[in-house]
Amino acid sequence: MFHNIGISGLLIIFAIALIVFGPAKLPQLGKAFGETLREFRSSTRGIIEDDKHEPAAELIKERNPS
Repeated sequence: MFHNIGISGLLIIFAIALIVFGPAKLPQLGKAFGETLREFRSSTRGIIEDDKHEPAAELIKERNPS
């Protein structure tokens, strides 16, 4: 999605954010964004790990209750 953004694109985005939010709010927004991203990654890792450890036989029983 963001693979084509170069240095100039990042600078433009940073300049717009600086104008919109101001220099005092920008570090707080960066910190909040980083914490949110970190929490999202840890949650997705937990879901992936749960799926890896769940035996296939249990999945078949859950899908086809007889």
